[in-house]
Amino acid sequence: MIDDIELPDDATRPVAPRLGNVTEEQRQPGRHLRMIHDHHRRNMQVLRDVIAAAEAGEMSAAEAQKAIEDLPLVQNYRRFGALCGQYCQIIHAHHSIEDAYMLPVLSEKADGFRRVAERLKAEHDVVHQLLLRLIDTLNALMADPGPAPFAAAREIYATLERLLNSHFRYEEDSVGDALGYYGIGL
Repeated sequence: MIDDIELPDDATRPVAPRLGNVTEEQRQPGRHLRMIHDHHRRNMQVLRDVIAAAEAGEMSAAEAQKAIEDLPLVQNYRRFGALCGQYCQIIHAHHSIEDAYMLPVLSEKADGFRRVAERLKAEHDVVHQLLLRLIDTLNALMADPGPAPFAAAREIYATLERLLNSHFRYEEDSVGDALGYYGIGL
């Protein structure tokens, strides 16, 4: 289901330059970034649990929809469309903001940060491909809630979740301190 998407290899990620004498105040933007990512991580956990419960027959379609609708993230972004589309749109918007504002400024600070920013943007593209695939798969699942559509949804979602968790850690570790050090706002 995802064989045609080239997943990034964590081992090939560029290493960001190390910054000396980063103050506690300069660490705050990186902590803020981590809080945003933690919010996404919590929502991914809920979505994973809902998919598993629905597949196991422990939750009806109506109960699954209610569980997803109760996520604060979804409540805040109802205007973006279908349930999964809402979450997918939020992740896409988060990465689009980083690509348009945060990463270009960071790229100007050092060649090592330019390489990290290029890698983060490339990973954003793969995340976007997986999000689109997940939307299509979940739409198919709603039309036919059989074993094969559940397996496809589970595979794509698990891959997306692994990639996002790894991506978030890499981003936090690579650029967190640099945001405050260079005065780059979020």
